[in-house]
Amino acid sequence: MLNANYYLSKIIEALLISGVISFVTAPVSIKLAHKLGVIDTPRDARRVHRKPIPRFGGMAIFLGSMAAMAIPAGMNDKIKVAMLGGLLMYLLGVIDDIKDIKPIVKFAGQLLIASLVYALGARITFISNFFGATVTDANANVILSAGVGYLITVFWIVGITNAVNLMDGLDGLAAGSVAIMSLSLAYIAYIHGARIGSMPVCIALVSVAGGCIGFLPFNFSPAKTFMGDGGALYLGYMIAVLSVISPLKQATVVGALIPMLTLAVPIFDTSLAMLRRALRHESIMSADKGHLHHHLMAAGFGQRRSVLIMYGIVGIMGEVAVLISRELYKDAVPLMLIALLYLGIIIIPKRKKKGLKTIITQDANEIEKENFVDYLNYERQRRKDMREKAIELVDEEIAAKEEGHEIDVDKDIQEYLKKIEAKEQENV
Repeated sequence: MLNANYYLSKIIEALLISGVISFVTAPVSIKLAHKLGVIDTPRDARRVHRKPIPRFGGMAIFLGSMAAMAIPAGMNDKIKVAMLGGLLMYLLGVIDDIKDIKPIVKFAGQLLIASLVYALGARITFISNFFGATVTDANANVILSAGVGYLITVFWIVGITNAVNLMDGLDGLAAGSVAIMSLSLAYIAYIHGARIGSMPVCIALVSVAGGCIGFLPFNFSPAKTFMGDGGALYLGYMIAVLSVISPLKQATVVGALIPMLTLAVPIFDTSLAMLRRALRHESIMSADKGHLHHHLMAAGFGQRRSVLIMYGIVGIMGEVAVLISRELYKDAVPLMLIALLYLGIIIIPKRKKKGLKTIITQDANEIEKENFVDYLNYERQRRKDMREKAIELVDEEIAAKEEGHEIDVDKDIQEYLKKIEAKEQENV
């Protein structure tokens, strides 16, 4: 009990340190962004904001979480490796924010950082034995060769880093989603911590979550600042590498599946983006408006509701990962199906007779055009109905006058319009 209370106090301490430092330094990052000229200007239709906004807020997340991670760094040498890589990844993102480096150069930098982290010991060395392979360890896990382990580790770190970066498209989306994912992984590490020694990783993940939470008041819609590539790359890297060094793989669960389920939404979105661009014969590193959050915005939900919907789906998958870690598979499957249903609703258009390729390759601009056409058709029909009703009321007035009765057709029309407006408000 004493050991559990000790770690719980450290978790709370890390959360408070990271959250407070992030919250306090966010306004400083805004002032610094103006001095350095690190301002995100809406230069194209892909951006959803309409005015220049500072994009140096990642500094607050970085400082808050790194300060708190000094706690688990004293317990685990691999946390120090993760922090070193986090520093380098953040600096790479800052350089991109200031100098706007080419995508291929940024990608090469990510590969070098992931390779360095692998060389220093943060690596994937085995996977769960799905197919009954003969080369296994005492826990029946498949042992990977050095080459295969290197490729999988680098692919995982670079892939998740960029997946989180792609999520940073709406106010508060990336910061809130990473906070949810980090807390989900932290809780999994906590409930298994006494048995497998994952408490340092738990504290580190809480530190990352705290940095995001402290930053959110300045980043949630309407945002006062963006995290920029510095913050997005740092968060993606940290959640990727901490899931790699977690000893959760020693538990009696499918260890490799846990972080994949927790990060299912950014993984799904990134995979869909790569497939979409490949089918369009475009570079997979090009930007577009086909991400999940763009679909929600095109459907008319607005920034806040779109972000909250994404939070909900990320949270569901985090709970699925928790249930899987506790081997409650029957409880996890219905939740997973619900999350997949919502993802399907987001990407599948309301218009019928669309092939799978069209569904995958469409972007928000096409959806907005369809919605605009629907609106025009609705407005055209509404005005037609109003004209027909006005003619009907005029005819009634003429007939009444011929019979010697008086009616106020203008008043009747106004009452009809009020009924129409009331009905439309109910539908909204």
